[in-house]
Amino acid sequence: MTAGALSRETLAGLEGQEIGLSDWMQLTPGRVAAFAQATEDHQAIHLDPDAGRAAGFAGAVVHGFLTLSMLSAMSYVALPSVEGQSASVNYGFDRVRFVAPVPVGAEIRGRFVLSTAELRSDGGLMLCLAVTAEIRGEERPALSADWRVLLLF
Repeated sequence: MTAGALSRETLAGLEGQEIGLSDWMQLTPGRVAAFAQATEDHQAIHLDPDAGRAAGFAGAVVHGFLTLSMLSAMSYVALPSVEGQSASVNYGFDRVRFVAPVPVGAEIRGRFVLSTAELRSDGGLMLCLAVTAEIRGEERPALSADWRVLLLF
């Protein structure tokens, strides 16, 4: 999103603003099947369109946790880099809500709003990001959450 890296102070000054919007990412049947294999969650509604329809969906639907896990990949392309940052680590989520089902094959993107940025005594920077995963062509998002990310320096 940003041509150069931001200072910690500049990033903190962006509280309340959208700081990133990712590219669209497709959740293909292959990606869904690989996630099912990796997590041992083979529930039929995710892998079989007929089972999805029988459950009241338009067809097979993406695992909610797959959608949530895609936030990392979306953040890599959407969020600005910060001067001196050596790593970022997941610290946790608050208020995760799976708002709308994602059809297998749909495209999603992440929208990131910086709620807070707090400098820690150990030199880290704790971000709270209000995130939504939007579904292309749909009014309702797939999910919304407050994501806590610790930037290490």
